[in-house]
Amino acid sequence: MTTSDLVGLRIKTVRRQRGLSQAQLAHPELSDSYVSLIESGKRTPTPAVLELLAQKLDCSLSYLINGVTAEQMEDIELALGYARLALENGEVAEARTRYTELLANNNLTGLTALRQDTEFGLALATQASGDLDGAIAILLRLREEELSTERRIEIAINLCRSYRESERLTEAVEVAERILNASVRPVWNDLLVELGGSLLAAYMERGDLLRARQFAAELLNAADALGTPRSIVAANWMASNTAAATGHTEEALSFSERAMAVQLEHGQPRSIAIMRLALTQKRLKARPHEAAAARDVLRQAVVEHEQTSTSPIERARVRIELGVAEAMTGNLDEAVEQAKAGKDLLPYAGSALGAEADLLLSRVYGGVGRTEEARAHVVPVRDWLTPLPDSRRSASTWYATAETMEQLGDSEGAVDAYQRALACAGL
Repeated sequence: MTTSDLVGLRIKTVRRQRGLSQAQLAHPELSDSYVSLIESGKRTPTPAVLELLAQKLDCSLSYLINGVTAEQMEDIELALGYARLALENGEVAEARTRYTELLANNNLTGLTALRQDTEFGLALATQASGDLDGAIAILLRLREEELSTERRIEIAINLCRSYRESERLTEAVEVAERILNASVRPVWNDLLVELGGSLLAAYMERGDLLRARQFAAELLNAADALGTPRSIVAANWMASNTAAATGHTEEALSFSERAMAVQLEHGQPRSIAIMRLALTQKRLKARPHEAAAARDVLRQAVVEHEQTSTSPIERARVRIELGVAEAMTGNLDEAVEQAKAGKDLLPYAGSALGAEADLLLSRVYGGVGRTEEARAHVVPVRDWLTPLPDSRRSASTWYATAETMEQLGDSEGAVDAYQRALACAGL
């Protein structure tokens, strides 16, 4: 049924419940024939006529338009607000439950905008919980509906991120390019710059560094023209990642520090926590002599991530990176503890991050002569990496695995890992 059919049916149902004829409802402002046309769905009443009919029928305008009473609408909006608040506060499981329960509410069916808000919120909560396949399924289903331009871009951003986190890089690129490389290219705004940042990350992870370098410059120009905090943060951060990937270390730190300065002033706690971790990772790689300072920042970052709505993957990442810093400063027992804590947070098998955790454990144990334990942690690296498609990150991790195996005396395993690294790099 069309919207006009549904509105007409509701008017007819309430009129009969009130014991009124069409003529009685119409008099004196309207004609009974006009009311008949409205009830049959052949005429769409204006907002003023709808408000008049709601008053005469003694029912809410919300019910005539949406099929729910004002009280039911208030309950739905309140429930949606609580779900959003849970997600913002990092209570991911509760948010996911609240969104799921709200979608089961039959009163939501006719409220297209609110239902789409709820489904999108459920996708974000599902993504934050580490269920990337579940988030992708929801976003793909939602993408097929009639949506606002803003919502369509938001869906593309999160689809691109979920695909990229799942190492499905071809799909990540396709999702973003579908919008950014359309025949009529949209005018740059904050959301499009953010989508561009996600696309840039996918370019880098699949090893397309020349395209990434060119696109990073384009994003920076777009952000400078917009002059908004959100676009400046997104463009500078991704320019930093591109510079780091192409060996321009100090340039990378300069871009990232500019992004962090703006984020601290305008960003949300969750975004600040994620960016602080990534900035510390960059500093640790660029300036290993500052490992003690990085370690102290990462210890605080563990607390910061637990207090905000970062995903299990992000919390795993901060633990593993702290393990690296602890190892670099000689705190080997603490390095082992953090690496294991990070692994425990990962919700699925195929993950380069899980491989990095086991690799760290292998190197720590190997460094103190506990060879058997070191070898035991190299074996799961294959399990983490094998399900993943070829990517620049996978190539790097396979190469590090080969080096570790070689140090442990496993020449045959090292040769195989080197070959896997070359295959991932397309060589």
